[in-house]
Amino acid sequence: MRDMYEVLDRWGAWAAADSSGVDWQPIAAGFKGLLPHGKKSRLQCDDDDGIMIDGCVGRLRNHKLEDYELLIAHFVIGISLRCIARKRKCSDGTIRKELQTVMGFIDGCLAALDVTLEMDRYVQREPVAASGEMIREKLAAK
Repeated sequence: MRDMYEVLDRWGAWAAADSSGVDWQPIAAGFKGLLPHGKKSRLQCDDDDGIMIDGCVGRLRNHKLEDYELLIAHFVIGISLRCIARKRKCSDGTIRKELQTVMGFIDGCLAALDVTLEMDRYVQREPVAASGEMIREKLAAK
């Protein structure tokens, strides 16, 4: 299972470094004057992965513009979720839930395309829930 936050963070670094050739807006709507990440040493995805994720981001833009703007503001420009929440006059919990939806959309898009990313070996997430056998072993040990 991919860690979609890590996937999108690497894609955002790649897109911010002008590797994509896609002209993402330098300032998301309503966030003019806030400083972006800059060109710090953020881990980037490779061009093939970046272009594939760009396609999914383009679909998101056509589907729900506000979610697209959240994605660009946070992952490409580097605006904190708390700052985005302040700008939208809502709680940061609300923004985090919206971001989860965005990450699910991109993950679903990649799954529908049956895509294996080059960065998959670096962005795998450990399963949170223990298997039934592990639970039985722990209960038996008590």
